[in-house]
Amino acid sequence: MSNKDQAKTPRHVAIIMDGNGRWAQLRGRPRLVGHHAGAKRVQEIVEACKPMGVKYLTIFAFSTENWKRTQTEVAGLMRLFKRFITAKAQELKSKNVRVRFIGDRVRLDNRLQDLMDNLELMTADNDGTHLTIALNYGGRDEVARATKRLAYDVAAGKLDPKSINDETLPKYLDTIYLPDPDLVIRTSGEARISNFLLWQSAYSEYEFIDTLWPDFTSDEFAKVLARYGQRDRRYGAVKA
Repeated sequence: MSNKDQAKTPRHVAIIMDGNGRWAQLRGRPRLVGHHAGAKRVQEIVEACKPMGVKYLTIFAFSTENWKRTQTEVAGLMRLFKRFITAKAQELKSKNVRVRFIGDRVRLDNRLQDLMDNLELMTADNDGTHLTIALNYGGRDEVARATKRLAYDVAAGKLDPKSINDETLPKYLDTIYLPDPDLVIRTSGEARISNFLLWQSAYSEYEFIDTLWPDFTSDEFAKVLARYGQRDRRYGAVKA
């Protein structure tokens, strides 16, 4: 890939993986079948990142609002997360993928938390694709938790309130180790951001596509990245 091509490739892509349930229902199958199909698609897109020049991939796996779904679906999703981590841990390590999780882990059961911790530790030395999985994540919840930590530091005398600016809060966010996303993709035809990376995506480019997540192939991913390369990102400035 040439330097010119690299300049047109998003360094960090975030994806709202929507449409698993509808994909299954269109086939007369239970919603959980769609979630299993969607998990297989994750693997394909992660593997496509390196040859396409994407260094960071962040995926929205389960939101703080998803607990409102039926108990059967939530329980099934939690089993799927455990199965995915257990089955893919060694493969992710061997393929030089570094995995991190963002979100509030407190509500997750101990077994799942242990699997998440172990996968992060297992892949900590990898420096290939950086895969971040948002699990029990919400943008407003993240900002609230970050603000609380910031307030504690002010109360403890570790932070001068007069020094706080727009570069301070990101140091308390879950994504402190990530660059802001260049491109946010949402599948399934819905045109909303659903409380995902609210602070981080202030200047991100967005793509809302009709394809349901289980049908989102690496070929379509490449087409979305190509469209991104045709955009002119000015960050509020005027084109010269």
